[in-house]
Amino acid sequence: MSEKEVVHYLHSLLPARPDKIVEMEHFAAEHDVPIMDLVGMECLLQQLKLVKPKRILEIGTAIGYSASRMALALPEAVIVTIERDETRYEQALANVQELNLTDRIEVWHGDALELSQKLEFESLFDVLFIDAAKGQYKRFFEMYGSYVKKGGVIFSDNVLFRGLVAADHIENKRLRQLTNKIKTYNSWLMSRSDYDTTIIPVGDGLAVSVKKEE
Repeated sequence: MSEKEVVHYLHSLLPARPDKIVEMEHFAAEHDVPIMDLVGMECLLQQLKLVKPKRILEIGTAIGYSASRMALALPEAVIVTIERDETRYEQALANVQELNLTDRIEVWHGDALELSQKLEFESLFDVLFIDAAKGQYKRFFEMYGSYVKKGGVIFSDNVLFRGLVAADHIENKRLRQLTNKIKTYNSWLMSRSDYDTTIIPVGDGLAVSVKKEE
């Protein structure tokens, strides 16, 4: 059985999603908006149900898909999510409003690399979800990891980057450079003594880093 057939089988087992969520998935596919892979999304949601976070910080809102999925799956959670693209920010606001989630999802507009100080007076987060510019993952982790509670979890999406991290040679220079950055990030994550990290080969690769208590 091929990997494609396995993915198709897993998709057939997924629970039904609200019409608005399916609409967002179709919009993303039609307009090349990067949202989380369906199977990867379900894996993340299951992990979150085990963690039971009250506060989640997301780097990379896009159209609000992941934030909305998390809010719907975790009715007790409040989510702060950051998006730098103005068009996607506006789309996210509209989607969150249509789903009646404005009381639990706060969308910030701006570059996450410039907004960290805005969190200094906020309560710490139970979860940080990184799903933005892949070449900046290390900076996002370093910048926002301090806002995660001890015992909290940092999730990083796309860390297998379409399997390219395992490729011996990549012809395209831009892809090769980006892949090398992701490989460096993965090695750096795994070597950190203050986090326990594992990489789950689901979707496009999900790194799960648990912040140690001591």
